[in-house]
Amino acid sequence: MKQTAMKQPKLDVFNQMESEVRSYCRSFQTVFNKASNALLWDKHHKAYIDFFAGAGALNYGHNNPRIREKLVQYLLEDGVTHSLDMATEAKERFLLQFNNLILKPRSMSYKVMFPGPTGTNAVESALKIARKVTGRTNIICFTNAFHGMSLGSLSATGNSFKRKGAGVTLGNTTFMPYDQYFGSSIDTAAMLEKMLDDPGSGIDKPAAVLLETLQGEGGLNSASQAWLQSIEKICRKHDMLLIVDDVQMGCGRTGSFFSFEDAKIEPDLICLSKSIGGYGLPMALTLIKPKYDQWEPGEHNGTFRGNNLGFVAASEALTYWSDPDFTSQISKKSKILHDFLARMAKTYPKEIQEVRGKGFIQGLAFVEPSHAGKLSAEAFERGVIMETSGPRDEVAKIMPPLTIEEKLLHEGLERIEEALQAMFSPAAAKGKVSVHA
Repeated sequence: MKQTAMKQPKLDVFNQMESEVRSYCRSFQTVFNKASNALLWDKHHKAYIDFFAGAGALNYGHNNPRIREKLVQYLLEDGVTHSLDMATEAKERFLLQFNNLILKPRSMSYKVMFPGPTGTNAVESALKIARKVTGRTNIICFTNAFHGMSLGSLSATGNSFKRKGAGVTLGNTTFMPYDQYFGSSIDTAAMLEKMLDDPGSGIDKPAAVLLETLQGEGGLNSASQAWLQSIEKICRKHDMLLIVDDVQMGCGRTGSFFSFEDAKIEPDLICLSKSIGGYGLPMALTLIKPKYDQWEPGEHNGTFRGNNLGFVAASEALTYWSDPDFTSQISKKSKILHDFLARMAKTYPKEIQEVRGKGFIQGLAFVEPSHAGKLSAEAFERGVIMETSGPRDEVAKIMPPLTIEEKLLHEGLERIEEALQAMFSPAAAKGKVSVHA
């Protein structure tokens, strides 16, 4: 007898069988089954404009056709999929592409480490090598930082809710105030320098300083070029390594491939993940200045650090950076986003505190923190996916794929404006009909 599948209510399977730790599916209450560039569809054929982009893992969009073609071809030719850290043609091609298209044009020299498939793997390995080469254990990190959920990375993460989940004491880190933490009148870089200079400050001499140039999960706090340059000088003065966590902000999210390029600093270690995999595939890199590449063979390893599908996808994704029009388009669309957000802040000055962010990751910081989550919910009802960030989830964050079509970007922003009108100007929003892509 032919079996027919039982039709399940909306999210019953997930509610009954998946761990309570799930989070994003609680905000976006539907089951998705198809995606293309900046659009997602659910199983009821409703379309959603994606202003989330896999938390920054899909800078080149869903199912990018250029990348997909390379992956399908590689699979059909029985290309090696899993290889630990053995040499493969796919890895060789990626290393050459990364060197020729990213490092050489920027006059950068780094050894490439494949630490494992996730951003926290990259951060953990960076912390370990910094401690190994300096012989010190302490790491300077910053308020509202987010670096990952494994214990080493979590020890450098500021969010109290996430830290509590560790279940153990998190140590070997010293938190300092990020740029503008106390406002524009206090130079927190000078504060750090004073405390490191003072033998009575109680700070153990650090192995490294770990920072994000723009704090994505921490609320879109952006460090100035001057502050980043001051931190670099402090690192050189005190013989500390400078680690830039570019897991979310790298691969073009702020406009340039690396988020720190405008500041003209030279990190000793760089952490990359998320969109370095090109297609949403798990992949991470730790870039190490050659003189600090002091690992013993196998001293840090992982079963899935040889994701050859990631190498294939990444190699093709990097070709976007050989086209100057790609970066100019990011700049153009970033301005569209900023101008829209500035107009919304001007329209609702009592509700919106400020516009935050840079490049193609910007958002609205609300006076009442709950309004950010409310906007996300209202936007979702109108077919837009966006998330919140900040220590109180007070920032509504917009980060579409870099490849989003300009028309679709405008349409998504129009829907967000409708959502804000529904929240703060219900009379203006009355009678408006939501549209769907």
